[in-house]
Amino acid sequence: MATLGFILLSTILLAAEKMNCQEAILHLSYGGVQKEYCLVYNQSWTPLARSLDQAILFPLLNLSTTTLCDPSSVPPGTSPALLNGSALVVRSGECNISRKALVAQRLGAGALLVASRTYLVTPSANESEYAKVHIPLVLMRYMDLLDTKQVFGGGQVQAQMFSPPQAALDPNMAVMLLIAVCTVALGGYWSGACERQRLTGAGADGGGGEEKAADSGDVFLYSPLKVVVFVGMMCLMLVLMYFFYTVLVYVFISIFFLASATALFSCFDAILELLGVGTVRFSVRRWEFSVRSLILAAVCISIAVVWVVYRNEDRWIWILQDLLGIAFCLNFMKTISLSNFKICVILLSLLLIYDVFFVFITPYLTKNGVSIMVQVALGPEAQGEKTQGNVVMIPAVPKPPSEKLPVVMRLPRFSAVAQNLCRMQFSILGYGDIIIPGLLVAYCSRFDVWVNSSRKIYLVSCCIAYTLGVLVTFAAMLLTESGQPALLYLVPFTLLSSAAVAARRGEMKHFWTGSVYQREDLGAP
Repeated sequence: MATLGFILLSTILLAAEKMNCQEAILHLSYGGVQKEYCLVYNQSWTPLARSLDQAILFPLLNLSTTTLCDPSSVPPGTSPALLNGSALVVRSGECNISRKALVAQRLGAGALLVASRTYLVTPSANESEYAKVHIPLVLMRYMDLLDTKQVFGGGQVQAQMFSPPQAALDPNMAVMLLIAVCTVALGGYWSGACERQRLTGAGADGGGGEEKAADSGDVFLYSPLKVVVFVGMMCLMLVLMYFFYTVLVYVFISIFFLASATALFSCFDAILELLGVGTVRFSVRRWEFSVRSLILAAVCISIAVVWVVYRNEDRWIWILQDLLGIAFCLNFMKTISLSNFKICVILLSLLLIYDVFFVFITPYLTKNGVSIMVQVALGPEAQGEKTQGNVVMIPAVPKPPSEKLPVVMRLPRFSAVAQNLCRMQFSILGYGDIIIPGLLVAYCSRFDVWVNSSRKIYLVSCCIAYTLGVLVTFAAMLLTESGQPALLYLVPFTLLSSAAVAARRGEMKHFWTGSVYQREDLGAP
């Protein structure tokens, strides 16, 4: 395991080279006031400095009344000395961008900024044109140009343009790995603790399994037919979301609001119970209430309401969504129980096929060539903000926020400085990539209870396998430079490792059927 982990980590680090990107930063300063704006450029055409310290300082000259398609279009009264060495700002349109650059270069300009009212699209031209342009050529938002007038007034603003390199391996991957592994491990441990409490409270004699349901209202999946129906319903739901997204997204938001508030209450209540925080009860007309539960309910509902109200505020709402998502995953793993390893194998195998099909196969069936899974996870309006090869398209005017399904953990890319200035860049991990392997981890934890494993060998080994599976997913994503169906890697790692532990300990028969029994050496790990 340690050797495999080292190999995976080495692969990830080797793949994590600095990437050239098409977004850049415009740094403006005047009289002690500084502000930065988004730029889009073509790094293979007119490369920019990699840091502010290396960036050339240009006086900024606003010529936005002209499109600069001809030298004669320069506003009357503009002296050649003023043009020389300046960063000219002109309007887009009327002629191609390479012509504007050649005219600006002929006038002696040091750089050209084209202000766009529609989209910032990576500038391009015929290959023969690239060698003719020797000055920095970038696009900026026209609304940002208007903002500079309010921020700096009419003073002589100084401009610097630079494009920090973006690391393929962003530090947020380590945070994402930590969230995923800790959620799976904690959910599995919680499920095992509930099973131990249930058996102890019922005076269990070691018998049990699929015919019993927990008194707490937990749900056991023990029928292969029900598993197949469950997976079929997931497929149908995903297809319906693809075709009726604009309507069903609000249904899912409502469901997530209720489910996440309930899950957060369950998690906080378990923590307070573990800490020994007492409860004060009172009755109103034969209805009994707990002060602790009322306070917790108010707090959890308030958090969920804040998320609903500000769910499209990308800059910070991801913190609340991830908090609610973690609680949702934990409560799901604690509530839904797979009764035996056979059900685990059927469910995880079917969902592996489901994940691979909707990520890898559906792009060949959709009109825009985007997988149904990606389209549903990111929302149909996200297409205009994606990088397509070497071309970036960013709206020049803020668009109304688009609704997104609350089905993923989202973390902003910490190293994408220029990209986050243009539009927030996120790494995502679906709740299903935590919950589905987590159900197997939870089963392993319960089996540890059934066999009285003091070292929780099944839980620990499955968590380690899950960690390795996530690392393989990251490595595949970096090497292929595309999103991956995580279950393609997580399912084999977790299933095979669990089966190997059961076989090695001679418990495969009981592990497969889910029957609870007592070993002769109850203290054995």
